[in-house]
Amino acid sequence: MESLNNVFAFEKGKTGKLTVVGAGPGDVDLITLKGVKALQSADVVLYDALIDTELLQYAPKAEKIFVGKRKGCYRYQQEQINELIVQSASQGLDVVRLKGGDPFVFGRGAEEMEYASAFGLEVAVVPGLSSSVSVPAMQNIPVTKRGASESFWVITGTTKEHKLSNDVALAAKSSATIVILMGMSKLGEIMELFRQENKQDVPVAIIQNGTTENEKIGIGTVASIENKAKEQQLANPAIIVIGEVVRHREKIMEIQSNYDPKELVFSE
Repeated sequence: MESLNNVFAFEKGKTGKLTVVGAGPGDVDLITLKGVKALQSADVVLYDALIDTELLQYAPKAEKIFVGKRKGCYRYQQEQINELIVQSASQGLDVVRLKGGDPFVFGRGAEEMEYASAFGLEVAVVPGLSSSVSVPAMQNIPVTKRGASESFWVITGTTKEHKLSNDVALAAKSSATIVILMGMSKLGEIMELFRQENKQDVPVAIIQNGTTENEKIGIGTVASIENKAKEQQLANPAIIVIGEVVRHREKIMEIQSNYDPKELVFSE
């Protein structure tokens, strides 16, 4: 791709706009109305691998360009994505950068907005439902619950140096709910940190392909979840939830299984 240093002459009145849109966790119904409206007015949509392509129907007039990665293989490097954004917007086009979850939660949306802004482009963001909260919620796992968890951490399992974040060790010392994204390749390391804090019996959930028709879930404890993950062949993309709140799912399922409408009595 030709370098930006050689190409752009911005024409007055023709500068376009970048809108970074969060598509939500996977289920196409979980995108926001504001996100749909942004797609409807888009001239170009750059979308990632975790996006359900059914969402692209909301952008009937747009050129659609896949810029995601699958199994570590990049269609475009980040620098090339940045250049595509500026190339299109400099021609007066409205560009939507469509990302899974929320673009400000490990989504690099902020970086792309900074890059576009440096070229004088108008930028905006449409928040999305973050998978860190919505995926557990759809499995009846709240990230906070009175009496069980007063706070929650959301941590990337793999840093840009491809190492486990140091924050995981700090989080393991707390009583908070821990939600780890992109952490399946380091599941053993993560659980070892919790074992070192004598938390072998703390419940753990792994939710793969959350909110989609291919969703899978494994439930265990710090001591058992690695074996559960192997048995159920759980892998990325997945969310790891560690904390007492995981028990809420089992409690709800138990209540529902024992529910008998004939026994329901209302007082007058």
